Amino acid sequence: MVEDATTIAVIGGTGSEGSGLSLRWAKAGLDVIIGSRKAEKAGRVAGELNEKLAEERIGGLANRDAAAAGVLDVVLFRSAAHRPILEDIQPALAGKILIDVTAPIDPKNPARVQILEEGSAAVQAQAFLGEDVTVVAAFQNIAAGHLQDLDHDIDSDVLVCGDDRAAKETVIDLAGRAGMRGLDAGPLINATVVEGMTSVLIALNKRYKSRNAGIRITNISDQRPVTS
Repeated sequence: MVEDATTIAVIGGTGSEGSGLSLRWAKAGLDVIIGSRKAEKAGRVAGELNEKLAEERIGGLANRDAAAAGVLDVVLFRSAAHRPILEDIQPALAGKILIDVTAPIDPKNPARVQILEEGSAAVQAQAFLGEDVTVVAAFQNIAAGHLQDLDHDIDSDVLVCGDDRAAKETVIDLAGRAGMRGLDAGPLINATVVEGMTSVLIALNKRYKSRNAGIRITNISDQRPVTS
């Protein structure tokens, strides 16, 4: 479970999804540090979100400093920047949970799935970071359009993949605090499918003139996974 005293670092979090998740977690009573390549940009976005929130719960720092300040880190960035940012923040990640939100897409055609040699960006991150960091994949399929509207219910499930059950439970709880249902979708390798669904959703949005297509799992009434 995520304690109210937990500080979450959202690395690369100045975009629409990162700032939206930050706002929702801050609204739920968590302290959030937004990271960016430039501390000035992170501070500016944090200030804008605090104005919307009407309280000071969000700070802004350069990515590495944000990662060091966070008890739990969330990374959001384009796949092309995946390795360089992991290299930058790695010294601050030992003993922590890293939630990888990366979804590799074809830069020439975002509606076309791009499969990495390792299977998924999350598996790639775990291999690079080693056993001292617990990587969990989540939030790839959430449309950013409504995240900053705190009165809007996000009608999408968050599929959570990882090899550590306790870490997945933490991320599932974090999804709930942001107003979404988190579901244990199995081991980290399953992130290959979940990440790929981002391109599928982009294709659906394009074909059906939408912007906020999401995933909803039916016939599961209880978000708590069955213990095997």
